[in-house]
Amino acid sequence: MEVKITQENFESYKNGSLPLVVDFWATWCGPCRMIGPLVSQLAEEFDGKIVVGKCDVEEADEVAAEMGIRNIPTIIFFKDGKEVDRHVGSAPINVLKKKFEALL
Repeated sequence: MEVKITQENFESYKNGSLPLVVDFWATWCGPCRMIGPLVSQLAEEFDGKIVVGKCDVEEADEVAAEMGIRNIPTIIFFKDGKEVDRHVGSAPINVLKKKFEALL
């Protein structure tokens, strides 16, 4: 399951009991539209083990600025409230899956 990340809920998800993966994207971004379905597929596969959030950088620009997002898509991996990995750009699903597995 995916959740929508906003300025109001970001900290609570980041500091939650489960690891968090946030996909920073925008509607106009071609590579974001390519990687989005892969992230959604992994969100289903890791449901109950990892929270997967989608953060539209235009709607939640404060979160994007706080996290230093300069390019999209950017996927940030959090564990125990801290960033442990970051991936910028597109990637095949097997590369992303290894990063998801590393959070467990």
